[in-house]
Amino acid sequence: MVKFTQIDNMDNILKKLEIGVKESVDHFKSQLSTIRGNRPSPKLVEDITIEYYGQKLTVKQVGAISVAPPREIQISIWDKNAVNIVAKAIESSNLNVSSSVDGNVIHINLPPLSQERREELVKIVKKESELARIGIRSHRDEAIKESKNEFEAGKITEDDKFKSKDKIQEITDRVNEEIEKILEQKIREIEE
Repeated sequence: MVKFTQIDNMDNILKKLEIGVKESVDHFKSQLSTIRGNRPSPKLVEDITIEYYGQKLTVKQVGAISVAPPREIQISIWDKNAVNIVAKAIESSNLNVSSSVDGNVIHINLPPLSQERREELVKIVKKESELARIGIRSHRDEAIKESKNEFEAGKITEDDKFKSKDKIQEITDRVNEEIEKILEQKIREIEE
């Protein structure tokens, strides 16, 4: 019976770690989706917030977003009264783009990125990846601390403590590799 409790304690620590690092990776992906690459993406504008009839809504809640190659995003707004509100919100966002309105459709033309702007964006992306890694390390340290506390409380053996530390590091290494792959992909997207 004691063995099952030890396994459960270790499993709970590892499950908490998995959940925590997954949240860090998801947050990292979310942050990167708002950083413009050299190709248009609906994710650049879909979460821009507007004030509409006393409610805070996102662009994706008031219209359909599509990409018109090579460098244009089109937003078909469902309610004509929201068109100018959405256009102003996009222009005042951190995208540094202008929009043109054609009936219920907003056109956003994304000019090619200058080399200077690309370098700025790469720095921003690298900073975001470092913040994600810091979050992952924090989750790792918390899991190791929990494992140590479980050992000191006599709930797991010393062998289990070392095994859990190895598994915690395995998970951390795997997630850091995933962060690195996402980072490399985003840098390629910015530099193309």
